[in-house]
Amino acid sequence: MLNFVNLSLRRGSNLLFSEANLTIHAGERVGIVGANGTGKSSLFGLIRGSLHADAGECQLPPGLVIAHVAQETPADERPALEYVMDGDAELRRVQAALARAEQAADGTRIATLHEQMQTIGAYDAHARAARLMHGLGFTPGQEQVPVASLSGGWRMRLNLAQALMCRSDLLLLDEPTNHLDLDAVLWLQDWLCNYAGTLLLISHDREFLDAVVKRIIHVDQGRLQSYTGHYTDFERQRAARLEQQQAQHERQLEERARLQQFIDRFRAKATKARQAQSRIKALERMEFTQAVRQTQAFQFSFMEPRKLPNPLLQLEDAAVGYGETAVLAGVNLQLSPGDRIGLLGPNGAGKSTLIRGIAGYQPLLSGKRQTAQDLTVGYFAQHQLEQLDPAASPLLHLQRLDPRATEQSLRDFLGSFGFPGDSALADVAPLSGGEKARLALALLVYQRPNLLLLDEPTNHLDLDMRQALAMALQSFSGALVVIAHDRHLLRMTTDQLFLVADHRVSEFDGDLDDYARWLASRRQEADTGSGDDDDGSRTTAADRKEQRRRDADRRKALQPLRRRVEKLEKELGKLEARRAGLESDLAAPELYDAGNKAQMQTLLQEQAALMQRLEQVENDWMQAAAELEAAEAEPNTG
Repeated sequence: MLNFVNLSLRRGSNLLFSEANLTIHAGERVGIVGANGTGKSSLFGLIRGSLHADAGECQLPPGLVIAHVAQETPADERPALEYVMDGDAELRRVQAALARAEQAADGTRIATLHEQMQTIGAYDAHARAARLMHGLGFTPGQEQVPVASLSGGWRMRLNLAQALMCRSDLLLLDEPTNHLDLDAVLWLQDWLCNYAGTLLLISHDREFLDAVVKRIIHVDQGRLQSYTGHYTDFERQRAARLEQQQAQHERQLEERARLQQFIDRFRAKATKARQAQSRIKALERMEFTQAVRQTQAFQFSFMEPRKLPNPLLQLEDAAVGYGETAVLAGVNLQLSPGDRIGLLGPNGAGKSTLIRGIAGYQPLLSGKRQTAQDLTVGYFAQHQLEQLDPAASPLLHLQRLDPRATEQSLRDFLGSFGFPGDSALADVAPLSGGEKARLALALLVYQRPNLLLLDEPTNHLDLDMRQALAMALQSFSGALVVIAHDRHLLRMTTDQLFLVADHRVSEFDGDLDDYARWLASRRQEADTGSGDDDDGSRTTAADRKEQRRRDADRRKALQPLRRRVEKLEKELGKLEARRAGLESDLAAPELYDAGNKAQMQTLLQEQAALMQRLEQVENDWMQAAAELEAAEAEPNTG
């Protein structure tokens, strides 16, 4: 179905693949793995035709329908459900043709097109699109929300639903779980296992790969190496292959040394010259296996907290929420050193709100939050990378945390997180998502917390970095509370699971597999409830009209909050621009001449005031954005 023949591909001066050969058959589910920057996404661009090979061929059968997740979402005022349905291009073509035929009153054409509509399942399309949206976390009622009103993360889910809506022959998914919570990941996993076409999946989630794919393509050192089986099988097979490769390389070195020793010893002797020449030819013909290039696995560790009071923090009969609305109530929780808690729960149930309440970023509506005197909280929010200063360097970020530390000590620390030399002095703005995530973790580690609160920390992290994080958390001596869609991380780092659902927090009696079954049961109950009522009647037109009215009222009610978020974002942009200007002014050497002392003092005072204002606006924006996200996630039941 899909053939790469002697394929070579460059991006700029970087050679990604050289003379790569690969065949993928129809119906295969294939995982694409490899370090960041090795060319996995470029491989997808080549298949889609947005990139072209420098040499060789990428052979696709004619008429192949390819689906992929769009990276941009238009500011569309149409309902989200209609946007998802656009993914079925054939459906839209037939619908447009039918509209033209009806306008022309062409009865024969109308009948033919209705038959086509029946064949392609057009009359079930609305229900299919709604099921996709619900599976990916959209609540009932959000189908009619305008696309333009959705936040970035929800738009990415919408793009994923649109790609799944396409009745494709080949589905290309590049990190589809990055913007999903665990519930949606489990749903998507089941959906992909039942997908009838060919799947190529780039993912850094090993349990997701294990569940979905049956073949792994490893992109490494310009080669595409194929392995049969799941991701765990690939790790085992690759380790064995590398061991064999290294052993063969060492045997060849020994044989080459033996032949060379004979040649050097007897080349000049007439009685042995013929044998020496024979060995020279044998040496020239000998195939040479490359030594295994060991890449240094990324590692880091959390520094020992300065103090470990016990308990660290207690919530007593606490309620958290927004405005006067409690998302969670009656929360009783005590955190002590060594606690390892994973938070589970449906989308919008309040997991992130609970973590913000524990951190102290979200004031309690009622109850008590008691903290130890020496509590040091390390909080990693879902949108942590957006809080980094794009105009500042990694070194400057650390210097703001610890102005008294020496530059060399901070640079040594950053080097251990993959920012050696001049990379510690470069602006954050052009860094990749993975590099920004490393920096955010470095800032967290440097503060030596004794309570870690992590809300989806694995987004943008590759497999090696996720493993490094899991290993570091295992040896962390403080308390940990984590929300994660990466089940491998949860299994490795937590020993208690708490369920956040139905406005309550309770200990979950089971493991992650039990949670998957609990979700499936809950989803089945919801599906049953949304179908026929007890008396056999279905939702009426009046009910739908009432729902649309409630949706409109809800959108109107959310407008002030959206405007506040937009206003704060604009102010943040202006403040960031002014800060960059001040830092540029303060970097001018002539400013430090004796005659410019007054000007320097003025600039420093302005910088101090601006930093204070920036911190206030950032806090206000985070609060408003969290309130908006929570409000959007709440089901609209009137």
